Amino acid sequence: MTPEVHKLLEECGRMHGHLCPGQLLGVRMALLGCQLIEIQEPRGTDRKKIIVCVEVDRCLTDALGVVTGVSLGRRTLKFFDYGKVAATFLNTNSGKAVRLVALDSARELADSRYPELDIKKDRQMRAYAEAGDEELFKIESVEIHLDDFDLPGHPRRRVVCVDCGEGINDGREVVYNDRIYCQRCANGGYYSLNSRNLTD
Repeated sequence: MTPEVHKLLEECGRMHGHLCPGQLLGVRMALLGCQLIEIQEPRGTDRKKIIVCVEVDRCLTDALGVVTGVSLGRRTLKFFDYGKVAATFLNTNSGKAVRLVALDSARELADSRYPELDIKKDRQMRAYAEAGDEELFKIESVEIHLDDFDLPGHPRRRVVCVDCGEGINDGREVVYNDRIYCQRCANGGYYSLNSRNLTD
C-alpha cells in the first residue's frame, strides 16, 4: 500500500467510522478514476472540474467523497441507485469520463491469493491493497449526459407542486395535463403521511 493510499484510508476511517475492504476499494477506485480523467488535485485546484456518479450506497461511496471531495450538497456527487459497486468520473472541462466497476472476481482473488489468512476481511484488505488496477476494476470510456439542471451552482428554476404546495428545484417536477406536480405526488414516494400531522 502506498503512503498516499494509507493516508487517505486513515482519513476515510475517521469519516466513515471504521476501515473495511469497501473503503480501500473506494480509495483505489477514486485515485484511478481521477488519474484516467486527468484530475490531479480533486480537493484543490481541480475541485470545480470533477463530478462523480456513484451507483451504490455502501462504504465505497464515502471513500469516493473523501478522496475526491465531491458531495451531494455541492451537486458534484450524483447518486444512481443501481446497486452496483461502480462509479463514473467526469472531467467537466474536457468532457472526458470513465466508468469503473469493481470486479466480483476480486473477492475470489483475495481468497485464492491469501488462503492462509483466516478472516475474510483481512484477505480482502491485503488483496485490494496489492492487486493491480486491472485485477480490481473493469474500466469503460463513457459519455455522461447532464443538462443545466444537473450542474453545480445555484438552482436554475423553482416551481411549486399544485398538490402538496412544496417547492421543486431544477426540473425535477412532473407535468401532467399542464399542471405541475412533485415526483411523490405524481408517482408515489418513499414515505406516506400519518393521519395526524406533528404540527397539528
